[in-house]
Amino acid sequence: MDLIIFDCDGVLVDSEIVSFEAEAEVFGEIGIPLTAQDLLGRFLGMSSASMFAVIEHERGITLPPDFAERAARRTLEAFDRRLKPIPGIAELLAGLPDRKCVASSSEPARIRHSLTLAGILHHFEPHIFSATQVKHGKPAPDLFLFAAESMGASPMRCLVIEDSVAGITAARAAGMTVLGFTGGSHCLDGHGEKLRAAGARDVFGSCRDLARALGR
Repeated sequence: MDLIIFDCDGVLVDSEIVSFEAEAEVFGEIGIPLTAQDLLGRFLGMSSASMFAVIEHERGITLPPDFAERAARRTLEAFDRRLKPIPGIAELLAGLPDRKCVASSSEPARIRHSLTLAGILHHFEPHIFSATQVKHGKPAPDLFLFAAESMGASPMRCLVIEDSVAGITAARAAGMTVLGFTGGSHCLDGHGEKLRAAGARDVFGSCRDLARALGR
């Protein structure tokens, strides 16, 4: 492979539960009773903007103008207190001489903040790509194709590491090989089977197993 593309949330940092809890809290403050599990079950792998748009459409409402800003701020505050790297990810990245980048549904500031807190930003900078840079986020292939083009790599020679059905679907639509990862604390029993059904070539539950699969 010419390029390894990592998703961020749930693959590099154990952030999914933390971020969905923060967003659910902000929804509750405006009278929308949603739990973190409600959001996690439906919107894992998708951008916050896409999630907000779906909720507005389904409920026939318009969120407050500052809602996205409030949710983003609350999420970053929660990250400062609780965010942790995926166990073993620093060692995995240090052993990868291959060209690599990040392609995440999150906003650029959140991606860099997360990777900085986890102590792994230097493994990727400046090769960090966000769904905000393309027209359609995951499960559309746009973000992965944009990352490959920016890195000068053929999609057929890209390997993607993903933890969500939306991400797996996007990578397969981009013509890339994709491995599922279930090492995040949000991955419950049966999650690996969902990733395989979406098109993951194989699924790994830890960085140690993933490193072995990558020949490291």
